[in-house]
Amino acid sequence: MLPWLLVATTNCALNLRRSTRRYESLLKSLPRGPLAADPEETYLQQNPLHGVDAYLAVALRGLKPVDLQLITLALEGYDIAAAAAVLQLTPEAAKTRLHRARHRLRQDLPEPAATRPTTLLEEGQS
Repeated sequence: MLPWLLVATTNCALNLRRSTRRYESLLKSLPRGPLAADPEETYLQQNPLHGVDAYLAVALRGLKPVDLQLITLALEGYDIAAAAAVLQLTPEAAKTRLHRARHRLRQDLPEPAATRPTTLLEEGQS
């Protein structure tokens, strides 16, 4: 090989190593801020009832935070004991809270329209 080619290649490698070291030093010297929050998580925290029926959203907002969490865990399939453990409640207290929260929701939600079977004659007139 040609000696000048070896010298040029060595100098290029040294320049690359030097510039990489400078770049890493610059990155280390920059101030570090807190990590940016995930926009989806931020939105869900600010609007936890997005997409929920308006009547249901009002009724859920009327619940205490612990009761809302308990209902959410029950809807996600947790049994009473597991939900109680997550919320640091006794199973008995969780069962009572869940019963009362469901009762409050039933009271706060409007009655569903009376559904009676329609006859063929009524169906054709509407």
